[in-house]
Amino acid sequence: MGFSDKDVDWFASELASKAAVPGGGGASALVGALGAALGSMVGNLTVGKARYADVEDEVRALMEQADGLRARLLELIDRDAEVFEPLSRAYGIPKDDPDRARVMEGALDLACSVPLEIMRTLGRVIELHARLGQIGSRLALSDVGVGAVLAKAALQGASLNVFINTKAMGDRSHASELEAEADDLLDTYVALADDTYAQVLTVLRA
Repeated sequence: MGFSDKDVDWFASELASKAAVPGGGGASALVGALGAALGSMVGNLTVGKARYADVEDEVRALMEQADGLRARLLELIDRDAEVFEPLSRAYGIPKDDPDRARVMEGALDLACSVPLEIMRTLGRVIELHARLGQIGSRLALSDVGVGAVLAKAALQGASLNVFINTKAMGDRSHASELEAEADDLLDTYVALADDTYAQVLTVLRA
């Protein structure tokens, strides 16, 4: 049974323990999944209402996307734990082993792959909330804001799992490529999440 199949109390307790997994990557994926779930919630509170009949087809499409993104992020909780195992083994290789550097480099690259995928997925969650903030039910507008904030936090959290691994890479050119993608995702989607939150707040405080 994977981490995403456990109950909330178990996951939180395991996260609080000294166990290596789940860690920050899995926590980021879970928080992102909750953000995506709020997108589905906003959609469910919008469809079927006469006021939003003209955007119902688009909202249904966004709900389908949100459901898929939530499922993907839950999968990535377990995947993040899986890619940590080779890295943990690599750190245990004696430093005088001639294969250590090669094995370590491959493990570090693999360990970067999942948080980057989490970040890419969260960018789509943030885009979804930005649109729902424009066309979704006004009664669920606060949930749009919460969803955007959760996705932003998860995006930033996942980026740290990229950077801690690229920092240890010997191939600085490849590390720079990975860091550049993470930076681009942060630049694009932190700003979009902040804009979405600000727009929601403006309406709620008007």
